[in-house]
Amino acid sequence: MSYGLKNVTIKELYNLNETIAEAIFDGITYPWEVLPKISDFIKELGKTLPEDKYEKRGEDIWVAKSAVIFPSAYIGGPAIIDEEAEIRHCAFIRGSAIVGKGAVVGNSTELKNVILFNKVQVPHYNYVGDSILGFKAHMGAGSITSNVKSDKTPVVVKAGDERCETGLKKFGAMLGDMVEVGCNSVLNPGTVIGKETNIYPVSAVRGFIPPRSIYKAQDEIVSKK
Repeated sequence: MSYGLKNVTIKELYNLNETIAEAIFDGITYPWEVLPKISDFIKELGKTLPEDKYEKRGEDIWVAKSAVIFPSAYIGGPAIIDEEAEIRHCAFIRGSAIVGKGAVVGNSTELKNVILFNKVQVPHYNYVGDSILGFKAHMGAGSITSNVKSDKTPVVVKAGDERCETGLKKFGAMLGDMVEVGCNSVLNPGTVIGKETNIYPVSAVRGFIPPRSIYKAQDEIVSKK
């Protein structure tokens, strides 16, 4: 099967019913197009959240009353922590972050300019920046998104023989629904991983990885049976 930019669209990667941020994707083709809009979107969405379910904590920070926030966690605004999410010991949310229902942000995990769909888990020593993680996506311990190229040039998304100039200097990774990333893996700038794909531990990943695949190495990607 041949792959191209048609495979890295919002429609192909995400179930938008599984995020409070569904409206940010309206009229947009590729998910990375929302990255510059996350901060302003949170500020507007937060004002509409029902006070019986969410409380405002500091400037532009809304936390669901059913969420569990450890005392040592830091949450900087703008941010929305959705219902039944868990923000664990020493988590560092730098701002411009939406944490979905039932999601877990764990020990020493850092978030910046991200959307985590419902049930996402980034539970141990993860860095997630300028990225979107789909429903039930999971990043193993120590796995990170690298969001700036070493030469500081804008990120290009590559899918098959097609390329998309994003114009973004900060762009981590787009993880589709139910992606599993193995421990201590690095997702290079502009990585897009299709739904239900598994990444082997200690992998260095770049470009587009097809849905329902097993990534063993850059030259060894097999389809799930």
